[in-house]
Amino acid sequence: MHEGKIMPTVPVDEANCTDEQKQLAEHLIGLEKSALDKWFNGDVSGYRELWSRRSFTYFDGAHLERVEDHDTIDAFLDGVDGKLHAEEYDFRSPRVQFGDDMALLTYQLYANTNLIDMKYNCIELYQKEEGSQWRVIHSTWSFIRPMDMDFGSAEKIV
Repeated sequence: MHEGKIMPTVPVDEANCTDEQKQLAEHLIGLEKSALDKWFNGDVSGYRELWSRRSFTYFDGAHLERVEDHDTIDAFLDGVDGKLHAEEYDFRSPRVQFGDDMALLTYQLYANTNLIDMKYNCIELYQKEEGSQWRVIHSTWSFIRPMDMDFGSAEKIV
């Protein structure tokens, strides 16, 4: 089992959040960590389920263009399924900000995987969909300080 290190989920500067918002923040962070636990065990199903089929876009530092829909990200996930593994990961500084039926989760992700050393700023825009299910409608994984990275040593994932 992967043990992601985690800091408090509701920072001091968000002390004005309602109890409901604090519970929602914990829930969304739990959804994200569940998907990451699977991800680093070679199982893409967590993100496949978490990312909205109704409306989804994705930016990644390794891709030149935005992914425009769930079908396209599905093809990417098919190529990664079973290939990416890490003994542990570090889930740092999560913060959730709220809007009407939307929430923005940001965090930093560090992991030394079998394919690449991950150092990402992650942005997940959640929206409440039918049946009160929270799904990610936009995801961005951008490199932390890309000028410090050695891309030559990264193995091709797909």
